[in-house]
Amino acid sequence: MTSTSEQATTHPFAGDPVFDLHLGGKMRIRSTVELDSAEVLSLAYTPGVARVCEAIAEDPENTRHYTWVPNTVAVVTDGTAVLGLGDIGAPAAMPVMEGKAVLFKQFGNVDAVPICLDTTDTDEIIETVVRLAPSFGGINLEDISAPRCFEIEERLKERLDIPVFHDDQHGTAVVALAALKNALKLTERDPALTRVVISGAGAAGVAVTRILLEAGIKDIAVTDRQGVLNSERSDLTPVKADLARDTADNFGRKGTLADVMVGADVYIGVSGGTVPEEVVATMADDAIIFGLANPMPEVHPDVAHRHARVVATGRSDFPNQINNVLAFPGIFRGAFDVHATAITEGMKLAAADALADLVGEALCEELVIPSPFDPRVGVAVATAVAEAARRDGVARR
Repeated sequence: MTSTSEQATTHPFAGDPVFDLHLGGKMRIRSTVELDSAEVLSLAYTPGVARVCEAIAEDPENTRHYTWVPNTVAVVTDGTAVLGLGDIGAPAAMPVMEGKAVLFKQFGNVDAVPICLDTTDTDEIIETVVRLAPSFGGINLEDISAPRCFEIEERLKERLDIPVFHDDQHGTAVVALAALKNALKLTERDPALTRVVISGAGAAGVAVTRILLEAGIKDIAVTDRQGVLNSERSDLTPVKADLARDTADNFGRKGTLADVMVGADVYIGVSGGTVPEEVVATMADDAIIFGLANPMPEVHPDVAHRHARVVATGRSDFPNQINNVLAFPGIFRGAFDVHATAITEGMKLAAADALADLVGEALCEELVIPSPFDPRVGVAVATAVAEAARRDGVARR
């Protein structure tokens, strides 16, 4: 058997700090019980455990008291849309899913189990998750490509009575809305009168658009590679067609990204690619630019700052990082605290409000969203989400 010290110097990428950190994985299971005597063993396992099993068999709700289920989320992927790497397959997705699980624990005290499924079939994914669901208090879908991710989430929400949350959609949306609320406040804009352009109509683009509409922003133009989503186009998927009717159709927006950027107050990029500086320069005064693609934002901050007052990215080496870790641990923590049956739009909006409020008097161009390391974040989001769950009637306690 190879010792840990020998393994540390013989693995294929030994000496590379990234691979050294990942050696053996980033997580492990730890017992909460010290099995230090026959008496404790008899309580934790046979014969004592049989009594707990019988109590759960008689009333399945006892699972929420006597197992880890209500504090545990499954982080599920098929490996088709991993970070900026794309379809790299289930095995290659595991380091990201482990990382997600570690973030759940660190920032929300939520236990998480990474599950990488060896299928990309929509029905197979849904059926697999439904069969796994009794072991978990919630399902976090991760890095599943669009448009399948929309159907998978919706069908799972219909079939399960636990929270189902696609973080690539809703985590991004919650944090983007929180930052935008503060940016609009700083630039003294009325959300109802603000013009927004969103480039990208994938998972994140759709969710960001939907949450902005819920928050009262009306004039939104969403673009994909073929231009603005509007009902004059014959190439739209059902998801894009619905989005077109709720956005550009209402204000007659059409054409290219460059066409709708003229006079726009806000640009949110969730697509990759590069917006030419001459296009950025046509935006309104005191513009707001969120270039969220990683590692290269759609508008580099150096360019954005020449034409905008507030700039945010998805990167940690620039101010105003739009980072999902600000949202998903607290959202699940709050949902679990009240044994919620679902995560509602109200719970997402409450999470965004809580994040925005944390900035408080410190609000400035370089600080429209709190740091992921602000110790107030997880508690504030969880509290707001739990209260919203009660208001929305999905809390079981």
